[in-house]
Amino acid sequence: MGKIHVLLKKEELNEQRLDQKIAVILDVLLATSTIAAVLEAGAEAVIPVLNAEEAKQKAMNFEKESFIVAGEYEGRTIAGFHPPYPTELKQKATGKIVILSTTNGTVAIRKATRAKQIYTVSLLNTAAVSKRISENCENNTIIIVCSGSSGEFNVEDFYGAGCLIESLISQDGHHFELTDAAYAAHRFYQSYASLGEQLLKDSRIGKKLIEHGRDKELAYVAKKDLYSVVPFIKAGRIVSAND
Repeated sequence: MGKIHVLLKKEELNEQRLDQKIAVILDVLLATSTIAAVLEAGAEAVIPVLNAEEAKQKAMNFEKESFIVAGEYEGRTIAGFHPPYPTELKQKATGKIVILSTTNGTVAIRKATRAKQIYTVSLLNTAAVSKRISENCENNTIIIVCSGSSGEFNVEDFYGAGCLIESLISQDGHHFELTDAAYAAHRFYQSYASLGEQLLKDSRIGKKLIEHGRDKELAYVAKKDLYSVVPFIKAGRIVSAND
């Protein structure tokens, strides 16, 4: 029997305890939704970086037309970078390497590098990711990491964690022990399963996006299982495990 645990923010992640575990990173608003969108659109890979400086350094390794750099810091698009919004970025990503810098999601991904396997997930691709994990998890512990926001809990990531748990425990032939945090996330999701878009709009980050005229991003990333892509970290890059 496998075990599922949920961390409420990336700062709870103990890198030393990730050996032989499966890590699944959530940043519904917006990093992991953006990752799913650009990979589904045919991006070659996503390179998650910690900050703008590292993004610029990574860009020096590639031919000019082979990549795009996107990112935000504390919700503001980094000067000279593409805005990291999924509906916009997916239109520019086909065949490109996307170097992505975000305040929370890409940082959480980098903190999880010691895990046996690392996936990213969003509401857009929950079913596909849960299916792939269930095929490969054996009796491993699955740690779902809610990125949170600058050390704060985010309700949309907790909702996404519950959605993933619902999908995992629905897989035939698989049984999981849930920690209390995982149990709480699952019950929370069950209570609000049909209200995802409204929950995202009412969240702190959601309200900020609305203030900046980004309502369409909220409606888009609230769609469940729109994509079949499974983002998987391989040699420091996020690629599609479907390929």
